[in-house]
Amino acid sequence: MATVDIQLYVDSSALAKLYVPELHSDEVDSYLRGKVGLLISELAITEVLSAIGRRKREGELTSAAANQIRDALLADADSGAFARLHLDPAVHREAERLLLATTAVPLRTLDALHLALAFSGAATHLLTFDTRLRDAALQSGLNAVDI
Repeated sequence: MATVDIQLYVDSSALAKLYVPELHSDEVDSYLRGKVGLLISELAITEVLSAIGRRKREGELTSAAANQIRDALLADADSGAFARLHLDPAVHREAERLLLATTAVPLRTLDALHLALAFSGAATHLLTFDTRLRDAALQSGLNAVDI
């Protein structure tokens, strides 16, 4: 049986699990290992680093550990393992369209930007642990990956 290639957008809630041990980290790592067609955004990188900064401020991570995580994330992003998607005016216009078009799910700004980024990379699937974003993705025509 042939495998079907998918374009998978990995949002910040899933991407963070690759760099900081937390619930479902092992499952995300196992699921993504060896996959092609992985998409991340500059927005997701910034959000993950924001979470790392918060953990550092709260004393959960040392400065050295936070810097190691940052370096590992940026090295992986630069390695070609992920296609990197960028925010540009077209992505913002799509996010704004989604914000006005979505009625069943209370879509937040960053969620709309993540969806618009996924669409800009021709994603067919989304990996997220954010239930609101997952619901909005399904409503918008993306498939959600359940781990």
